[in-house]
Amino acid sequence: MTTPTEFQDAPRQLEPRQKTERTLDSGFVWLTRIFALSVAGVLIWTIVEVAIESVPAIREFGLSFVTQSAWNPVNQEYGALPMVYGTLVSSAIALLLAVPLGVGTAIFLTEDFIPKSIRTVLVFMVELLAAIPSVVYGLWGIFVLIPLLLPLEQFLYQNFSWIPLFSTPPVGPGMLPAGIILTIMILPIITAISRDSMASLPPDLRQASLGLGATRWETIFRVLVPAAFSGIVGGIMLGLGRAMGETMAVTMLIGNSNDLNFSLLAPANTIASLLANQFAEASGLQVAALMYAGLILFVLTLVVNVCAEAIVRQVKKF
Repeated sequence: MTTPTEFQDAPRQLEPRQKTERTLDSGFVWLTRIFALSVAGVLIWTIVEVAIESVPAIREFGLSFVTQSAWNPVNQEYGALPMVYGTLVSSAIALLLAVPLGVGTAIFLTEDFIPKSIRTVLVFMVELLAAIPSVVYGLWGIFVLIPLLLPLEQFLYQNFSWIPLFSTPPVGPGMLPAGIILTIMILPIITAISRDSMASLPPDLRQASLGLGATRWETIFRVLVPAAFSGIVGGIMLGLGRAMGETMAVTMLIGNSNDLNFSLLAPANTIASLLANQFAEASGLQVAALMYAGLILFVLTLVVNVCAEAIVRQVKKF
């Protein structure tokens, strides 16, 4: 005979699940699969539609579309090189400035450098930057950022005009103001994701490093940042995608010049700004050329994400 204590200690047998519960679980699994596949389907559908619409321009110009600089709808001459250059350079400026600022801010907000009450307010203010509309950034850039940058641009031109990056006199709108406004726009994305990645690390990592005699800064840069590297790179890639595809603020600040100029002080253009400026009035081959430019932007984004994934995997090996 089993005693009451033995009966209580015996493992309880699970009752068989009802058919309705199994049906609901199976239906939920299939529903999540449909949602996941629908996201991929929308992306593929968009790429296919853009590719189909760009076929006339692909047949007409081929790969020379990427290497030509002329954009003249009157003579049916189209080349996307200045826009590709503007997209890459403006995004590079944004990353060059936003990555150290964003990761540094994430470290500052994650570690106990300031009281929790102040840290909460700063986190809210950083995330609030992501909620500001793009057109507001553009207006702020026109009336505040450009006048603030003009003395710096004049100094760079007067003292370093022998460098191709500063070889043209500043006129206000240009590549540099566009890159800085992109920096401000992608900063909250990089900061928020980097902060979440570092905050989600096990506390044992920090305690073990400090216990072995590492200083606070050695723990941050040799243990915590490498451990959260994949999440930080993910935030950087999301910020880069935002920078490459940003339209309104860049359109208002970059100058919208279709001429290829290596100077950061000169007006320039990006693929997204080109589409925003000309698509509404385009017709015929110009529509196909704009679609071709949009397809190139898709390819650039894909290449950047593939390279980022390769970097993350390479770092994980070490």
